[in-house]
Amino acid sequence: MKRSQWKWLAVSLGFSTVVLVLVLYFTFDERTLTYLSSLNPWYLAVALLAHIVALGIWALRMKVLSRSLGYRVGLWGCVNAVFANLLIAGITPSQAGGEPVRVHELYRSGVKLGDATAVVIMERILDAIVLVAISIISMLLLGQQWRDIGSGQSGLIYGSWVVIASFVLLLLYLFKNPHVLKGWLKKISLWLDRRKRKRNAEKLSTFLARIDSEVDNFHESLGMFVSRGKVGLIVGMGCTALFWIIEFVIASVILMGLGEEPFFVESFIAQILIALLMMIPLTPGGSGVAEVSATSIYGIFVDSAIVGVFVLLWRMIFYYFNIFVGLVASIGILKREVKRL
Repeated sequence: MKRSQWKWLAVSLGFSTVVLVLVLYFTFDERTLTYLSSLNPWYLAVALLAHIVALGIWALRMKVLSRSLGYRVGLWGCVNAVFANLLIAGITPSQAGGEPVRVHELYRSGVKLGDATAVVIMERILDAIVLVAISIISMLLLGQQWRDIGSGQSGLIYGSWVVIASFVLLLLYLFKNPHVLKGWLKKISLWLDRRKRKRNAEKLSTFLARIDSEVDNFHESLGMFVSRGKVGLIVGMGCTALFWIIEFVIASVILMGLGEEPFFVESFIAQILIALLMMIPLTPGGSGVAEVSATSIYGIFVDSAIVGVFVLLWRMIFYYFNIFVGLVASIGILKREVKRL
């Protein structure tokens, strides 16, 4: 990684650690020791294994979507892309910064840049559809209990639906009018070129021509998803639903390991709210935001004596473990890129 990325990694880890220490300090009491004495490590092992399985399903989705466009990308290459994506997502503002890594790894696996971009965008569309479906089902199952949670959380959910709908409508507009996307990208490229002290007209012309080519590939790829790639979309949707269900159940498994009730439906809503808050670009990887929001939301229905320990274990799986495997994958990618030079 670059020196600046190491700096942001240190900031992200440091911020998360400080917030976790504060959360533990303000939630730890005598009853916390009672909970810890009955901690079942097997539940924690199951939670970690479930997270690994979910990441494997994410990689499988990437492979299936690529296959629907006519590319045979190895599963291990997709796993490596997912793992490396986790590191970048953990050090960029919010947790939505890993997409370029996945695009790059698909490109290195032989997928055209426009097609790789279409695969990654389709992943996000499927995520959005599934998250909206899960939130609606969860709210219906909670009934009056959901209304008791408060208007603030409801507003966040409804606001996210508006954002998702706007994103899909924008994508449909760009799909119908690819020349608009080309125009935007060319304006950005020309603006960046004017900021450089040394400009190369030939290189700029070549780059602008490549923009035309890749936008055309992107347009054709999205068209293939809704025509010949329907089977891939259906399988991809199934993988997406399975991925998020497993990821959201993990919190309940951790609670059971601590001797608490699982609160399955409530936990699904809580996880969606936390995921939405972490997408706001406030801190690297959403560190601090995740800990505070999880403590606040789970504190509504989980014993306050166990909330701090629960958040610590939850972040150990979803943040610190992700950083570890992301570092391992990124080092492997770096070695590969050095050999290509």
